[in-house]
Amino acid sequence: MTVQGLPMAVPAADLPARVRIHEVGARDGLQNEKSTVPTEVKAEFVRRLAEAGLTTIEATSFVHPKWVPQLADAEQLFPLVAGLTGVHLPVLVPNNRGLDRALALGARRVAVFASATESFAKANLNRTLDESLAVFEPVVKRAKDEGLHVRGYVSMCFGDPWEGAVPVHQVVRVCGALRDMGCDELSLGDTIGVATPGHVRELLSALNEEGVPTNVVGVHFHDTYGQALANTYAALEHGVTTIDASAGGLGGCPYARSATGNLATEDLVWMLRGLGIDTGIDLDRLVATSAWMAEQLGRPSPSRTVRALSHKEQ
Repeated sequence: MTVQGLPMAVPAADLPARVRIHEVGARDGLQNEKSTVPTEVKAEFVRRLAEAGLTTIEATSFVHPKWVPQLADAEQLFPLVAGLTGVHLPVLVPNNRGLDRALALGARRVAVFASATESFAKANLNRTLDESLAVFEPVVKRAKDEGLHVRGYVSMCFGDPWEGAVPVHQVVRVCGALRDMGCDELSLGDTIGVATPGHVRELLSALNEEGVPTNVVGVHFHDTYGQALANTYAALEHGVTTIDASAGGLGGCPYARSATGNLATEDLVWMLRGLGIDTGIDLDRLVATSAWMAEQLGRPSPSRTVRALSHKEQ
């Protein structure tokens, strides 16, 4: 597949020269699929994403299989992709047992998954917000003692299906707690896709004011209301250089039914190309990979860029 009609690069002033895309398709993208995706298909997906130039690919989650059955094969999957050269393969670890499993397989990057709201903490973790943070603290400490890189996800940063709009100070408090534990990086999740650019700027500025530097922050937008790229642009203007995205726009959240697909990696790369921002990603290969994965899942890719460029090939 050859990509034709790439956007003309017109660099914008005061935007980053390079962005690192944190690819979540193999974990967040697939976790909500109702039909079990074979382990070898997942491994091939990760390998193809790496060949397309992605250097951070979230591989799986060491959560109890009862909670996310699609990721029950974490022990079988991780060894199949662990040998990829030059690729970081973060994994989710919800507790010390999950960390045990990740360490046993040689994982060097892990993530914990916190909530900015009480309602989602209860739905996702069956704990209060503070109780969930208390569970993560020894996990993060032990991971850091083992020399691991630790990412802290914060979900519902902009809105919650039960609580509505989430106060900025509430998100800042959770982010500060994760930083105090030792998290190297934070990912701000717009789990139900309700953020708008002004809200993004306000939260990023509030984090800076409380001592959280922009260079440790990533953003994770869902495209429920078509705002993911606009919100990404606002984050770029603020200096954010880590953007979460999912190949083909796959994804959702099993504990928030209003959460639709993640920002599609291809749509993000198309915009960044037009802005003259380097990602190191081969868009031809990425589009082909997502088209292939859509075939495995038996439905068209949600990504507008995949559909547009695949159509040109027909």
